[in-house]
Amino acid sequence: MKNVQIIDGAENCTYSIYAFTDDEFSVLFPEPGQDVEFIEDAIARVGNDQLGKILRPVWTREVAKAGVAGIHGTLYYELLNKKRFFPTKKEREMTGYLEKKR
Repeated sequence: MKNVQIIDGAENCTYSIYAFTDDEFSVLFPEPGQDVEFIEDAIARVGNDQLGKILRPVWTREVAKAGVAGIHGTLYYELLNKKRFFPTKKEREMTGYLEKKR
């Protein structure tokens, strides 16, 4: 199982973490090393109905933050304005990431 944090554009979101099977994870993050995805891109790639079928069981597997032993990916909802910071959809290659670490 891989942990994915959901970052939602809603003001009252909790940035919850869910456990994904390897197959579910590979659908959402299909490229090698990819750990960032935008729901709108996933829908365009997989289709709304198919993605809904894939994600339905995921929503039953919320992981308590205190028990998380790592976050393997981030899924953004309704935050396409952040996409410009993730041209490769790899968090480590986020625009400005290395400059922030120095």
